[in-house]
Amino acid sequence: MDKGRRNFFRLLAAGSMGAGLSPTMAAKPANITASEPTATNIADALKYPRNENSMPGRYPGRVVKIVDENSIVENKIKEDAVYEMLEAGMTNLTEETDISLAWQHFVSPGEAIGLKVNPIGGKLLSTSHALVKSVISQLELSGISKEKIVIFDRRMQHLLDAGFTPDNYPGIAILGTEHVDENGSYYDGSGQLYSLSRIDREWYYWADCEMEYDNSMLPFMVNQGKYSYFSKIVTRQLDKIINLPIMKNAGASITLCLKNLGYGVITNTSRLHSTLWAETSAQVCAFPPVRDKVVLNIADGIKGCYDGGPGANPQFFTNYGMLLLGTDPVAVDMAGYDIIIGKRIEMGRQDGFADAGLRQMLLAGDLGLGIADRKRIDLRIPGSSI
Repeated sequence: MDKGRRNFFRLLAAGSMGAGLSPTMAAKPANITASEPTATNIADALKYPRNENSMPGRYPGRVVKIVDENSIVENKIKEDAVYEMLEAGMTNLTEETDISLAWQHFVSPGEAIGLKVNPIGGKLLSTSHALVKSVISQLELSGISKEKIVIFDRRMQHLLDAGFTPDNYPGIAILGTEHVDENGSYYDGSGQLYSLSRIDREWYYWADCEMEYDNSMLPFMVNQGKYSYFSKIVTRQLDKIINLPIMKNAGASITLCLKNLGYGVITNTSRLHSTLWAETSAQVCAFPPVRDKVVLNIADGIKGCYDGGPGANPQFFTNYGMLLLGTDPVAVDMAGYDIIIGKRIEMGRQDGFADAGLRQMLLAGDLGLGIADRKRIDLRIPGSSI
């Protein structure tokens, strides 16, 4: 591995909110907040009028938690169980008895629907194929054809490594902003990054910080400077987005709905980790291509982790055996935070809940993206007396 590549992975590790550090170090607020606020263009995002699809969506503050301990047996996720969990969650969320009608609350035939997965953990710990295939099957029941469905993420290679391939998903488009061709190259025949044609320079997240990348890092950042451009997948190709994060920790915080979107739809992200980790997770979601298109969040907690995230560290894997569903990404993240951090405390990875870990949710709440106040969250657990 060359020096530049080693530096790149060190940057990723440093940006994982204290992942791999001791519980005490990971919980320090200094890991998330800068001593002085870093200027961004969030005010530009807030100028755009909202619409009926804008976050927090149709059901602000409503979160449905579906639990099935038999959804994973002998470390194998059972697709039929996940399908039933998803159906139960969708009908409870929408209060419909018919699953196709439940999905029609969010999508309509003819619309291009994107499934934003989290494949960074490879085949070990990414959004499960059982959940993704269940979503596709139920979308088809609601009248969405496969030709209108896109599985996407920032990095094409991560998608392929995690098994999101045309062979596994016939008829479904698999797209990454950071594109790699069949020969493993990020550059076209003229020596240009494929990714440069996949970013939308009309939409960007500006932040007053920057980092210099060498040639080995540029394919994964796409551009340098103070601009992070949105992917055309999000800005131009999709009508609606269904967010499918996986339940993971990020030090004393979490990487769930907001993080999966905030860092998954823009370029030039390494520069943002040290001082704007939480801000990026929240603020990017306030821009119309995300705020107005993400109509549903389904957090995959069949199998997740409580430490070592957002990567895949098998010693910290756990079977949560659950799905969390909601249109409100902030409320879903709040529910997920309590579960994941509760597991960290149970396993001795940190002493207690750290206020700093809530920062991305609180910021997103202040931006009108959802409900961060636990007292206002309607947590529904079908079959429970709670």
